[in-house]
Amino acid sequence: MRINALLTLLLLSGTLQAQTIKGKLFGETGDEREILPGGTVQWIAGGPVAIVNENGVFELQADGVTEKRIVASFSGYRSDTIAWDGRTYLSITLKRTATDLTGVTVTDRRGAFISGTSVNKLEVINQRELSKAACCDLAGCFGTTASVQPQTTNIVTNSQELRILGLSGVYNQVLVDGLPMVQGLTYTYGISTFPGTIVENIYVSKGTTSVLQGYESISGQINLDTRHPDKADRLHLNAYINSFGEKHLNASGATVVGRNKKWHTLLALHSVQPSARIDGNADGFLDLPLLTRYMAYNKWKYGSDTENGLSAQFGLRFVNEKRIGGQKIYRGNGDKGSGQVYGQFVNFNQPEAYAKLNYRFSDRHVLALAASGSAHDQDAWFGTLAYTGRQQTAYINLQHEMKWGQHLLKYGISYRYQELTEDIRFVVADPTKTYAGKYLTRLRVPGVFAENTFHWADDKVVLIAGARMDRHQEEGWYFTPRTMLKYALNANHTFRASAGTGWRQVNLFSEQPVILTSSRNIVFTEALRSEEAMNWGVSHTWRFEAGSTKGTLSADFYQTRFQNQFFPDYDLDPSKIVIRNFDGVSRSNGVQVDALFVFVQQLEVRAAYNYLDVYRKENGTKVVLPFNPRNRLMSAVSYRTRNNKWQADVNAHWFDQMRLPDTQGNPEPYRRPSSSSPYTTVNVQGTFRLSTLEFYAGCENIANYRQPDPIISADNPFGPHFDLSSVWGPTRGREFYFGVRYTIK
Repeated sequence: MRINALLTLLLLSGTLQAQTIKGKLFGETGDEREILPGGTVQWIAGGPVAIVNENGVFELQADGVTEKRIVASFSGYRSDTIAWDGRTYLSITLKRTATDLTGVTVTDRRGAFISGTSVNKLEVINQRELSKAACCDLAGCFGTTASVQPQTTNIVTNSQELRILGLSGVYNQVLVDGLPMVQGLTYTYGISTFPGTIVENIYVSKGTTSVLQGYESISGQINLDTRHPDKADRLHLNAYINSFGEKHLNASGATVVGRNKKWHTLLALHSVQPSARIDGNADGFLDLPLLTRYMAYNKWKYGSDTENGLSAQFGLRFVNEKRIGGQKIYRGNGDKGSGQVYGQFVNFNQPEAYAKLNYRFSDRHVLALAASGSAHDQDAWFGTLAYTGRQQTAYINLQHEMKWGQHLLKYGISYRYQELTEDIRFVVADPTKTYAGKYLTRLRVPGVFAENTFHWADDKVVLIAGARMDRHQEEGWYFTPRTMLKYALNANHTFRASAGTGWRQVNLFSEQPVILTSSRNIVFTEALRSEEAMNWGVSHTWRFEAGSTKGTLSADFYQTRFQNQFFPDYDLDPSKIVIRNFDGVSRSNGVQVDALFVFVQQLEVRAAYNYLDVYRKENGTKVVLPFNPRNRLMSAVSYRTRNNKWQADVNAHWFDQMRLPDTQGNPEPYRRPSSSSPYTTVNVQGTFRLSTLEFYAGCENIANYRQPDPIISADNPFGPHFDLSSVWGPTRGREFYFGVRYTIK
């Protein structure tokens, strides 16, 4: 008996002595994390030092340890001490060191970057990158990145979309704090209602993404991460004015609430006041609309989702906006519906709310509930056409996260709801227009999903495999499989691949606003079905260092193959816009090559090249889709002085020629070339910092390039050839601006 007890004691002792702790070391960058190869991990009492390998993994022996505290360190980050509770796997995240330089605090000198931890290729646009331009709204936050191309969808009201892989913005999913808040009626002007001052990070993914947020992303995903109440500045003020006279005012404040200091709240206010009436090209139309906007946003956060127990986020937002565009003499309320003076008038109110609740039972089990809802009431006039839109949306997602071994399983249920009612009428009878009436678009989609993340070979290989089953209220079940793979050859080279499907319901008038502005008749040849597509892609990222220079080179290829697609056909007849499904061959092939060089932490040089081949085949003939430059170049240079007081930024964009809609059936004065001219835009900005104050000034489109005659039949807007669908370049010329920021940390 004693011998058996002694052997058991020896075995247990041997097991304890041979115990190995395994884990990963990360560095915090905004809301993103990166692995820290070369970091060190050791027991606080000393002993062998574990060096973090190229995949961020470390192993630490627990032989004879009595002082059970671990110290993790990496240059440029604050060391952290962690109490060890016997777990065999640890995930440690370090925070960057803040350095005070003559009153100016610098917490992160890196601009936009490609995430090293994400399985899919994820581009992170952080606050430092956003400071390189005025970034008045979300559409203006991509001037130094090449993956996203803002595109004007209506020149008169200046509605915009964000294109990825040369495809319309409807094919990439826009999320706000991980929730699908931009859809239907909110799509038309939604991205412009988010000022840059409430942005913490923007995450851009091309191609296939996770099934957790839904089935809609086809070309990619843009996730707007708003400011965090527990990390935001206590007070931030931002005032901006441009040479057209448009004014932007922003104010936000954050504070802790409650005795236990677990509640944090952020309140942000935003206002835009209209510009002067400017007609720089003398075509009789305003170069930019008269915009009036008021926005209030309140965000609450409770606890931390990395700690056991309950954590929560809540958000409330309200937007009121009015846009007036058209002929310079158009006066909005007084001229709405006039057949003598042409103009467009848009007014809407949009309340939104969301909630995210997490309950962490342990390191291995988390239950998460996310819900959101919005309403949108819009009244608009497009010449003599009156448009009324009413929309209600809701979304709910319940999921369970479970770690098993080194892997992570997420599964759950979701429900999407949309009720969109649109009313179109003409105050002046026009027998050539046959599309007046009421339109009802409904969406009722329950769904189930599951996604597993596999980690192999010390995280050299990470695979995400997921699938969804969703039931459309009319079209039945849709199966959406998606997979993403990352292979880290070493700390310098990362290869990625992805493949998956997506589908989406069409919201015709909100997603194609320009069709209501044209003199063309809208002809429906059949009922529109949901669009379906498959996307696959591969990428390689190479990170390197040479002395004080750090660099990143990246190349990717993505292809989108549609099974069913919709696009308004402007080529069939110059007097019509034909609405029909297209189930023939439709492809998008996109290549992008990026280079980033950072010299001595002060000078950043970025360059990118895009190649796009976006086409469909009609009767065996390849037809290139309009408004996509075959080749595009982007370059950006940013320089900061050592004390961070002065900063200079320049970015330039070159666009190759694009195919344009066919207008050869029009009379000679109203014809346009079959393709655009190549052109270049250059933007500059300078920033000066004084402790809590920042002054910035810049110029966009410094060479004053304008597309000639962007509006067809501008001299006769009520005539049969008036058309806004051939806009492909800048239309308002050079723009100067000045702004000031005041911040209390």
